[in-house]
Amino acid sequence: MSRTLAALLGAAAGAVALVGIVIIFLWFCLSRDRNISRTSETGSSDPSIQVGRVELPLTGTFGSLPPDSREARRFLMEELALATKDFNDINLIGEGKFGKVYKGLLHDGMIVAIKKRNGLPSQEFFEEVRYLSSIRHRNIVSLLGYCQENDQQMIIYEYIPNGSVSSHLYGTSQVSREKLEFKHRLSIALGAAKGLSHLHALSPRLIHKGFKTVNVLVDENFIAKVADAGLYNLLARVDVAGSSFGIMADDAFLAPEVREFRRFSEKSDVYSFAVFLLELVSGHEAMKSQSSESGENIVEWALVGLWP
Repeated sequence: MSRTLAALLGAAAGAVALVGIVIIFLWFCLSRDRNISRTSETGSSDPSIQVGRVELPLTGTFGSLPPDSREARRFLMEELALATKDFNDINLIGEGKFGKVYKGLLHDGMIVAIKKRNGLPSQEFFEEVRYLSSIRHRNIVSLLGYCQENDQQMIIYEYIPNGSVSSHLYGTSQVSREKLEFKHRLSIALGAAKGLSHLHALSPRLIHKGFKTVNVLVDENFIAKVADAGLYNLLARVDVAGSSFGIMADDAFLAPEVREFRRFSEKSDVYSFAVFLLELVSGHEAMKSQSSESGENIVEWALVGLWP
């Protein structure tokens, strides 16, 4: 078989795979009922409930929640410091828009991820965390609670042991050496689509605004879980100077209307998901592609049918 024929067959196979994933995603989004049933699709590890976003009257310091929701747990600084060995760098597992991320072992044996940053206590922070902690779905990383002490703000998530999809595709860690099989990529694509669709099905809908490959995590069974859902809104409410996310004009995951006009919508999330699919299928990093001599990003490469 000639190299030209092999290249054509490879390109055709990749195109068919991409189209197949997109079709599955579109079918899922169009066919699913907007009124999500309270079944096994909800819940992080076990069945739970879906709670829409509503304006809730506050009662006392911590307010009230509907009886069928899960109240955000208030963690003490002392127990979080103990869980992370006083936030030792040995437990530092990353750093994102909110701040540094630590792995922590609680006294009850639960392993959590703790995002920590400087910030004065505020009711806005609590209200946003309270709402986000009520969202439960198998394909969304659950927010468990918060801490506001000593001019520090922390949010505590369930710990996802297998890292981000980006680390498996092109990271430098040991996990990246084990390349994802196609069946895992397909499962991850569908799981991420379900998680994002669940956010859009809330009432009112929740736009992620920061969906990208690094924000899709996988557990030990390679079940995809969307991370940082609602974090953009939390930062926008808490930070006086505006959201800490900012808008990067060269961010390949952002839709054109977001880069130019800051117009986030359900459609802009779907655009980000499409870029995620391109990375997942091709194995090429969207942001890294933009540093090439041609100046084209992964979206432009896909449009012309050539990969960098």
